[in-house]
Amino acid sequence: MGMKIAILGAESTGKSTLAHDLTLALQAAGTQAVTVSEYLREWCDLHQRTPRPDEQAGIAMEQTRRVAAPHGVAVVCDTTAMMTAIYSDVLFQDMSLYTEALADLRTYSHVLVMGLDLPWVEDGYQRDSPAGQQRVHQRLQTVLQEHDIAYSMVWGKGSLRLKAALRIVLPDQMEDERQAAEQYARWLGQCEKCSDAACEHSLFRSLLGR
Repeated sequence: MGMKIAILGAESTGKSTLAHDLTLALQAAGTQAVTVSEYLREWCDLHQRTPRPDEQAGIAMEQTRRVAAPHGVAVVCDTTAMMTAIYSDVLFQDMSLYTEALADLRTYSHVLVMGLDLPWVEDGYQRDSPAGQQRVHQRLQTVLQEHDIAYSMVWGKGSLRLKAALRIVLPDQMEDERQAAEQYARWLGQCEKCSDAACEHSLFRSLLGR
């Protein structure tokens, strides 16, 4: 299997949007990539309610099964079984799902955790409140740290969030783009007083008699 990217985070932190955008960005960079969507959302839409404590394990297992299905491509996962384990812990004081969720998470190339810099938005059955969002966010980071799971925080609104993720997932390419942008900025700032005879801007101005 190719690269596996886990996108984790509390409710209303932009996981689904980033998963979609990151998949498209990887494809544009020449990488075969697919998105594995969040099974919990599908489950809630089907049953028109949130799952009971005894239904959490089945949801976690199905999320892991779906991630394991694609082969030979980069897989961008809009959450993993870890988030089901976190919610089972926070909402139902059930810590039984952590062992399998942690084992699954250790198979990922990158674990991205969404920051809380986006506005909280109500969304049907899956979202509790900003206070609930904070509890889940804190518990997630605690669990990852306690079990030595390396992760990267992703912040930023709009395109900045995607760029932050790409710097983690494709560091070499993003470094090239950053350097090119800095070079362009330096070059642009000097164009009006350029003394480089080889500079096309200088040549263009001389042809115009400026």
